[in-house]
Amino acid sequence: MGNSSCCSCLKPKATLQCGICDDSVCKECAQFLGEDSFSFLKEIPKNLSHSTYCYNCFDRDVAAELAAYEKDMKKAEGIMIFEKAQSKETRNFRRHERPYQIPECADREEALLRLAFMAVRDGFNALIDVEITSRKIRNGTYQTSVYSGTGMPARVNANSRWK
Repeated sequence: MGNSSCCSCLKPKATLQCGICDDSVCKECAQFLGEDSFSFLKEIPKNLSHSTYCYNCFDRDVAAELAAYEKDMKKAEGIMIFEKAQSKETRNFRRHERPYQIPECADREEALLRLAFMAVRDGFNALIDVEITSRKIRNGTYQTSVYSGTGMPARVNANSRWK
């Protein structure tokens, strides 16, 4: 970080550093990315794991990935979910893939959303045979629950009469 002027606006004494190109950048020109911006990805790519970017690196490497991630999150919120108890309705659905598994989540909705996000990323529009279980954890006088779940991805024709 030998150069202390901002790479975008050339102001002196830029205190931040871009995570990709290591150029100095001032607070006004820096693009910030939260820790949980890509938290649902199985593996976060190295260029998306930084918290501070210059405008050029953010525009070139991060903006398109962030838009695709947010688009997939919206799709995951609207995915069709069939619980294991609804096996009578899903008995004719094809089960070609292995079931997804989520080991530990803070709540039931997060576990369902993580399963749905995995299905959307792999090109599916439904989850069948979904089963979410909870386990109580006690730490002294503090008690909480941890949720885990499984679900089988599927492609369901939404226009058919068997919705």
